[in-house]
Amino acid sequence: MLLKGKVAIVTGGGRGIGRAIALRFAAEGAAVVVSARGQAEIDGVVKEIQNVGGRAAAVQGDVSKESGADNIVSGARKAFGSIHILVNNAGIYGPVKPVEKLTAAEWDEALGINLRGPFLMSRAVLPEMYERGSGAILNLTTIAAKIPFALNGPYAASKAGLMGLTRTLAAEGAKRGVRVNAVSPGPVAETKMWNELEQNLADNLQIDREQMAKNVAAGILQGRPQAVEEIAAAAVFLVSDQSSAITGQILNVDGGMAFY
Repeated sequence: MLLKGKVAIVTGGGRGIGRAIALRFAAEGAAVVVSARGQAEIDGVVKEIQNVGGRAAAVQGDVSKESGADNIVSGARKAFGSIHILVNNAGIYGPVKPVEKLTAAEWDEALGINLRGPFLMSRAVLPEMYERGSGAILNLTTIAAKIPFALNGPYAASKAGLMGLTRTLAAEGAKRGVRVNAVSPGPVAETKMWNELEQNLADNLQIDREQMAKNVAAGILQGRPQAVEEIAAAAVFLVSDQSSAITGQILNVDGGMAFY
């Protein structure tokens, strides 16, 4: 087991990519703290893990608020003690609009969850990791931060900022035993975010959803979206000792869409 004896926090862990990461981490031996704003979803994931003999706890919280981030971390410590791994997965796409039609509140909400949240969560766990001399932080970015697409200004900007934060944290933590990396997925067909986005994009472009799916697939070398399990597999690698010499990297798990 690659994560035996580790304690991991997974934000946005109630569904989609976060749920897949939480399940995979538990299967690899980690005790997993599953966090999100919705209690019912994280309770369900915890039950899934416990039903197969894994260790997990649900801690509700809003990562965009200082009190929420601090409560998640304190809840994790109360449940399992030390924290070895943090996965900053919680995120929203935000409005599918051109920039001139965005409100400041819409912009702030996306930046708050997608960028401020990882900052607050990382700030809360880093002192313990530095004191111990070990730890791993994994951020979830996106292909949209690397390739220009219309109608996603707050999402793309927040995730591009998260790439910058990833590299800064890696530079600050490298000689203190803490590694910080990111996974950059392409479209992940099983997620609620992608399903809603695909329909919104089809509506904006005035094409049917089937044609929208074909257009997206045409831009991927593998010709298909990614699966949540593929993102989770990359996540396990990047937080495990198998990647002990890797830090400050943004790993594309996108079927061949971006090459930097």
